[in-house]
Amino acid sequence: MRTFFYTIKQAFLQFGRNFNMGLASIFAITAMLLILSVFFIAALNVNMAAEAIKGDYDSIEIYLKDDVKQEQADAMIATLKETDGVADAVYKSKDEAMKEFKTRWGDNGYLLDNLDKNPLPNSIVIQIADLEKADGIAKTASGLEGVEDVKYYKNTVDKLLKITQFIQWAAIIMMIFLIIVSIVVVSNTIKLTVFNRADEINIMKYVGATNWFIRGPFLVEGIIIGIISAAISVGLTAAIYHKLIEMIGDQVFSILNIPMFPEEFLIHNLAWIFVALGISIGACGSIISMRKFLNA
Repeated sequence: MRTFFYTIKQAFLQFGRNFNMGLASIFAITAMLLILSVFFIAALNVNMAAEAIKGDYDSIEIYLKDDVKQEQADAMIATLKETDGVADAVYKSKDEAMKEFKTRWGDNGYLLDNLDKNPLPNSIVIQIADLEKADGIAKTASGLEGVEDVKYYKNTVDKLLKITQFIQWAAIIMMIFLIIVSIVVVSNTIKLTVFNRADEINIMKYVGATNWFIRGPFLVEGIIIGIISAAISVGLTAAIYHKLIEMIGDQVFSILNIPMFPEEFLIHNLAWIFVALGISIGACGSIISMRKFLNA
């Protein structure tokens, strides 16, 4: 226990002696983590948007002409269900379509009540069992009598998914780069402290102090820097994300049908990730800075 308290005490003393450099490291790592959070949040929300977009081509919607009767629609559904690659086909009335549209509009859904008549068409929604056969299903559906239009945006969705994958890989590469830069920043900061105490470290080695006894205060100092940086960056990220959601508004997401990660869930998990990253970055930076003196 004496060694533990000595290590903690020395770590805070060293941080106090090199406060300016420590503060510079905190600012640098906080900036890195903030940039990291931007890519992290972007990657998560883009991934959610991609999953939502995938749902758009898990189904094909056939818009029916106004003169198509229920019996004819039932016959079309029976034909479609027999088509290879179709999991199910259901009828959607224009009233049901309007209810869904109002739900997307959220609190502003009441604005649609002022319409003289429902402009939406009756439709048939086809659930696709095999996406590879979706093109053939769409062609079969468009050839049926009474079909006005087929809602199927596979080519557009494929392009969007490619863009999504590019953004995700770019975010991963950028996050790795920022972590490496943060480790180098902490390493250089701790290295200055090590140089200032070079004679003391050599004396401690001569009297038989172990490498971990010498390394301990520097390791804890790096961890302290990492934790403070993580706490600041999480607080700033939470404030910025909250403000962003407020500015955009829930109605926009409802209308576009694009979800965003819930604020509390995201910040809670981000806090744990940043604390782990802060501790790891600080610890790695400290260990690297001590290698020259301890041959570790």
